[in-house]
Amino acid sequence: MTLTSNLAIRLSVLILTALAPAGVAAAQAPAQRELPPPVRTINLTLEQRHTIKELVKDLKVESAPADLAVDVGAQVPEKITLHDMPPVVAEKVPQIKSHKFFVIKSAVVLVDPKDRKIADVIE
Repeated sequence: MTLTSNLAIRLSVLILTALAPAGVAAAQAPAQRELPPPVRTINLTLEQRHTIKELVKDLKVESAPADLAVDVGAQVPEKITLHDMPPVVAEKVPQIKSHKFFVIKSAVVLVDPKDRKIADVIE
């Protein structure tokens, strides 16, 4: 093979690589799927969220440690005390009457007691 033909082959490969569709290169790379963010398991209106926050803040319950992650879908550690939903809150927002809650900083965290997973965070 001559130097000229070797150079021509290398140049052709470079050009074809540069002109290849983006999908070809992406198909060869390992796929990384992003998981969708967790979805709240209860749907509350802004008014209901405000009602819950106002009624719970008056209870003066002890706040959880500030370094605790409070992401929807995360499981709450056993060391965190969960409180029963006060009857007045359950009456005004019936879809959360079976949930428990805890307070962290200025947020009310609603928890599904069956699996101790965070259902919603009201800030």
